[in-house]
Amino acid sequence: MNEKWLVGVDLGGTTIKMAFINPYGEIITKWEIVTNKLQITTDIAKAIDAKLDEMSQPKSKIVGIGMGAPGPVNMETGLIYEAVNLGWKDFPLKDLLEVETGLPVVVDNDANIAAIGEMWKGAGEGSKDLICVTLGTGVGGGIIANGEIVHGVNGAGGEIGHITSIPEGGIQCNCGKTGCLETIASATGIVRLAVELLQTSSKESVLRQEFDQKGSLTSKAVFDAVKQNDELALKVLKTISIHLGLALANLANGLNPEKIVLGGGVSKAGDILVESVTEQFRRFTFPRVGESASISIATLGNDAGVIGGAWLAKTRLLKG
Repeated sequence: MNEKWLVGVDLGGTTIKMAFINPYGEIITKWEIVTNKLQITTDIAKAIDAKLDEMSQPKSKIVGIGMGAPGPVNMETGLIYEAVNLGWKDFPLKDLLEVETGLPVVVDNDANIAAIGEMWKGAGEGSKDLICVTLGTGVGGGIIANGEIVHGVNGAGGEIGHITSIPEGGIQCNCGKTGCLETIASATGIVRLAVELLQTSSKESVLRQEFDQKGSLTSKAVFDAVKQNDELALKVLKTISIHLGLALANLANGLNPEKIVLGGGVSKAGDILVESVTEQFRRFTFPRVGESASISIATLGNDAGVIGGAWLAKTRLLKG
């Protein structure tokens, strides 16, 4: 067997997800290691070598590494301009990882590689024009046009979470602006909206019972309440859907995508979220744009990043 393998790496603040993947996007094996901010590249190199030893495979089997990292990336140099949670500023990730592993490396933003993964093997399979939105603690995104990720002039393309959803006022975002989509449509934003409604309303709600018992809420609790037709939860859902639907419609009016994929923890709400967002999306799109775009839930889960990383390595490094 002379099949070559690709290494997909998805760097997170808590764990680093890794996988050996063949050129057809099939995962050979996957695993994860704890993120130690002081020795990330060394730990990745050791993990690759250890897994190869465990599988009795030579390093020559590996074509290269495709990696996703938080923050804007210089695609030419593999430099991470800034990753606040990792304490990185102008961090030469590609160069350091190549030195540690002895393998060629391609680096892109983590939300971008998740979008690529969904394009290659997930909910966006077969589409070259799609928008992928990750709804988690924050809101991330990747935009693919004609099969290529949109990076922009300095690596900050696809920052969907920082589209201004509330033009005047709004909550301050971690980016420094106010009124970002992330402050509304993230898991954090959903909980904040629900708690604010509880504090300004006297209506009975299953969310009030949950909040009184536990002293906190989760976005899952909000969507569970939606399934019970809880009036307050439905109001939160409509607010989220208006903001997200409008932001996606404005993007779609400029890009005319075939598919819009919703991923991240919040997307586990499933059809409830898709149907509500789609209704608002159709309100705000140019009719022809709205007719051509479908909204669906991401299908790859935590594998999206490593599969997208492997695609990067395949398209940039694999010859023949």
